[in-house]
Amino acid sequence: MANTKELSVEDKLRAIYDLQLIDSRIDEIRNVRGELPLEVEDLEDEVAGLSTRSEKLKSELEVIEDLIKTKKSGIEEHKEAIKKYTKQQETVRNNREFNSLTKEVEFQELEIQLAEKQMKEMKASIEHKKDTIAQSKERLETKSNHLKHKKLELDAIMAETAKEEEFLTEKSAEYQNLIEERLLAAYTRIRTSVRNGLAVVSIERGASAGSFFTIPPQTQVEIASRKKIIIDEHSGRILVDSVLAEEEKEKMEKLFSKF
Repeated sequence: MANTKELSVEDKLRAIYDLQLIDSRIDEIRNVRGELPLEVEDLEDEVAGLSTRSEKLKSELEVIEDLIKTKKSGIEEHKEAIKKYTKQQETVRNNREFNSLTKEVEFQELEIQLAEKQMKEMKASIEHKKDTIAQSKERLETKSNHLKHKKLELDAIMAETAKEEEFLTEKSAEYQNLIEERLLAAYTRIRTSVRNGLAVVSIERGASAGSFFTIPPQTQVEIASRKKIIIDEHSGRILVDSVLAEEEKEKMEKLFSKF
């Protein structure tokens, strides 16, 4: 908090109004980006999710295809067993052995029917998954292209404003160091509680900027005297007179015009 004890009330008012102007300019820069960073982040998450889903579907497809191969191999084994049992029926010694072999043949035939039914279901599942994979691929390409364009858009904005934002952020920190802790805490509290981020405002046409509540003439005189920090009882904002505000705006415009 260097030099805070040496500052007069007027100097404190100028410093905190300058801080407000700098922070408002940073807000403007960030508003230009708007929702783009969040859009890019959401698209990145969506693309990652679609990629993961596509890979999962491909893995499931491979598993099903392997199962079909196993079923086909099993069917061949059942057919060989049927041949074997049918051949054995030619050399049986009694009806009991013949009936036993017949049951074995019937069992193998049932196993073949079950395997064929399962294969049919698996093939249907494969077709469905292939359609889903194709749709996912198309959606992934669309989202990836959208993400690419949004990133380029964001990068272009960032390239235009990055240096200015960095410079102003450093300036904001400098001015914060000029302001005593209690006043800075009040500024930060007010700034985060209002929608437009304005914690310090000037008097315009007898009212605080952005407010319709008239400030009493005596209070306006006190504000113009710059002898103490005055808070607007209606908006809760710190008030400065219009002359001081115009002087500081002109000073800050020169600072901002560097970019």
